[in-house]
Amino acid sequence: MKSNLSAAQAIPFYQVDAFASEAFAGNPAAVCLLENWPDDDTLQRIACENNLSETAFVLKQGNDFALRWFTPAVEVDLCGHATLAAAFVLFHRGDNTGDSIHFHTRSGELIVTRQGELLAIDFPRTELEPLAAPPAGLLPALGIDEETALECWKAFDYVVVIKDENKLDALSPDFAALKKINTRGVVVTVSAEKFDFRSRWFGPQVGVNEDPVTGSAHTFLAPLWAKKLGKSTLYAQQGGKRKGELQCAIKEDGRVTLAGKAQLIIEGLFLL
Repeated sequence: MKSNLSAAQAIPFYQVDAFASEAFAGNPAAVCLLENWPDDDTLQRIACENNLSETAFVLKQGNDFALRWFTPAVEVDLCGHATLAAAFVLFHRGDNTGDSIHFHTRSGELIVTRQGELLAIDFPRTELEPLAAPPAGLLPALGIDEETALECWKAFDYVVVIKDENKLDALSPDFAALKKINTRGVVVTVSAEKFDFRSRWFGPQVGVNEDPVTGSAHTFLAPLWAKKLGKSTLYAQQGGKRKGELQCAIKEDGRVTLAGKAQLIIEGLFLL
């Protein structure tokens, strides 16, 4: 059958493993480079078709770029790994010739700086609110007993700090029960032997049962652990079966820098 590519709108498409030092690690994100904004329903359908935790849509805006993020179910306000993936693609293609990229997003301006093989994202810090007790049903949905859970906090995710690193690896949440908790997602985190801290992130509420690396969550995880450990630079690992690594730094102005590597996995065209 003869292809009808000329009748389709071809959108440059990339799939990038973010916060990964090798292929098939870290968190995969789709990146679509646009010449204009389709309607929101079309953006959501593309993200659903990609079926990755996030699709980043990038549109050139003067010398900078506009950036939006969609899960398969909803648009989100902030996504770290898809921002890293988008910057990696723009550097890879040569769309940005300097060492920094300015993105304009629903969470304000985000700047990504190239530092050798690392890409560093400057994020606003997210404040955590301590909770006297976990929300009803949260610990049973995670499969965590009250003895294992040390603390519970809330930002745009709930955060459960546990005391046993082995319990983190063994987590097998009841996602149907977890979906009933009114939150974007839930993070379980612990101090670690080979890293400053480790975590896992679960978000069936936004169509992502488990996210391998959630950059936005580290805008509150890094400050939390920096205070606990008394240090401003931390090395973190996130994920269950699939894992990624981040370098986190708490800046004097209160912002948070997250840095990592990225790997290009797929390059092609998305046809509409």
